[in-house]
Amino acid sequence: MPIEIRRFGVGNRRPDGPPGTTGVAGQPIASDERGTITELAFARAARLERHTNPHVSWLVVIEGGGWVSVGDERARVAAGEAVLWPSDVPHSAWTEHSEMRAFIVEFASGDEGSAARPLEGRATAVQDEASGPLPRPGGPTARPEDAGEPA
Repeated sequence: MPIEIRRFGVGNRRPDGPPGTTGVAGQPIASDERGTITELAFARAARLERHTNPHVSWLVVIEGGGWVSVGDERARVAAGEAVLWPSDVPHSAWTEHSEMRAFIVEFASGDEGSAARPLEGRATAVQDEASGPLPRPGGPTARPEDAGEPA
């Protein structure tokens, strides 16, 4: 199976968001019956207008920061934070004096409980029968007992 690579970021974005949205560009990365992943770039003084969605979504901030609202609450957000947008609850995001990059991860299921729980399980080392375990970047050969944790 060939590696599938999707381009996003500068040069691949288009204006995105519900009607009235300003200063926000985006690029869908993946979409199927399970949900959608979209990259969003907010310029300074950008606004993703208040809207509802029948699906549970996470706004995952990866650069910069701004503001979000969920229902009647609002809060500042910054890189390294994720905000749950429950289904059918009005929500929005905006920037004032800074830019913000984020991913929207939208689940096709409207079940907040399952979308809000951390995923269970551990990563496992991949082994090629011909060459044995794959080397870990900057470290010894990956072993099942330490798989899933960064070196």
